[in-house]
Amino acid sequence: MVSVSIASDADGYFDRECPGDACQFKFKVHEDDWREKVRDEEVHCPFCGHTAHANAWWTQEQLKHTEKTALAHVGHRINRAMKRDADRWNRRQPRNSLINMTMKVDSRPLHLPLPPEAVEPMRLKITCPRCECRYAVIGAAFFCPACGHNAAELVFSQTITGIRQVLNALTDIKATILDRDAAATTVRLITENGLQNAVTAFQRYAEALYDTLTSVQTPRRNAFQNLKEGSDLWHTATGKRYDAYLSNTELQALARYFQQRHLLAHTQGIVDADYITRTGDTDYHIEQRIVVHETTVFDCLALIEKLATGMASDIPPPKESES
Repeated sequence: MVSVSIASDADGYFDRECPGDACQFKFKVHEDDWREKVRDEEVHCPFCGHTAHANAWWTQEQLKHTEKTALAHVGHRINRAMKRDADRWNRRQPRNSLINMTMKVDSRPLHLPLPPEAVEPMRLKITCPRCECRYAVIGAAFFCPACGHNAAELVFSQTITGIRQVLNALTDIKATILDRDAAATTVRLITENGLQNAVTAFQRYAEALYDTLTSVQTPRRNAFQNLKEGSDLWHTATGKRYDAYLSNTELQALARYFQQRHLLAHTQGIVDADYITRTGDTDYHIEQRIVVHETTVFDCLALIEKLATGMASDIPPPKESES
């Protein structure tokens, strides 16, 4: 049996990866908490909530490293065994015979592959308020990997903060990539991902707020990714629409950002007729591709925070339990 160790990063966090085919979200869990707080039977993906046994959360890089290391060890053992057999063969050969046969095994030094380098340090570190498990993500997270708890308000605020921190680091990130085309592509992908994560963060927080209300209809999946549908649900539950918290101009801008997220998620950013109809955005024509700047994401974050704060202010406080 070959034992392969995977090192944690400088802060003591292990890289993990969601085994769900539709997710494959990468995150980190502190090595102490992975041993002491995470149950082998069930680990939760911080992003999608998928659950699986603890053995299923290796990253692709870790699996490749493990495979190479195991093959290197096996190769080394086979090499030693063959060398022993060759030595025995040679000792049994008669001396001073007409034909002298010897066997030689090329015994090269063992070169173990280096462990995979830790992915770029995670920007956002979270401590679960329920079980105190420490984990880290880039962009957005919604569930504790140890207990699955979703502390909606804390996670929302930390996710928004994490997106801002990543955007503020774009200049430094770009400077570390020597290839100019690769640097530009990386910055674009990070920026677009920030917009998608911002909308998802609002959706999850709005769902959590909505669930605290009594006697409300069950919304369809992802209903709060649609501003009009979400506003209608909120009005039915509270008597207020989103225009109670944002001006018409702000709502129009936010609707445009939400629809741009939709394009990124479903059409690779290519403008369709539905986008033009829903947003009235005259800057684009059908079949063009949207361009998302950092300022767009920053503005979206500000509007999302303002809307979420207004919605949270209309949630009635929990009733005190009767003694």
